Amino acid sequence: QVQLVESGGGLVQSGGSLRLSCAASGRPFSMSVMAWFRQAPGKEREFVAGSNWSGGSTDHADSVKGRFTISRDNAKNTVYLQMNSLKPEDTAVYYCAAQARRFGGVRRGKSEYDYWGQGTQVTVSS
Repeated sequence: QVQLVESGGGLVQSGGSLRLSCAASGRPFSMSVMAWFRQAPGKEREFVAGSNWSGGSTDHADSVKGRFTISRDNAKNTVYLQMNSLKPEDTAVYYCAAQARRFGGVRRGKSEYDYWGQGTQVTVSS
């Protein structure tokens, strides 16, 4: 059974940093795109960042570009999201997602992803 388990969320002051982790189990994702999405109360789930299988190609939403960085460790079947200069508008539940197919491209659409974690709450206070 495939599982994606996020960790690292919490409460942080504006301007602070957090590092989210997503550990995958049940199958290897070393050849698949992995990504982060977030959903704030009353809003749609939105793409935050994605990485191709090697980490050599990444995409970050404009709202987080320059502040957030996605990376991965395929030996650990884990993807990370380093979040710096956090703002109150970054408050959301953050979800890890993965594609089932191999060597796909990073896509921003939710429907492109086959596996999802349960989410981790990130709250940024002003």
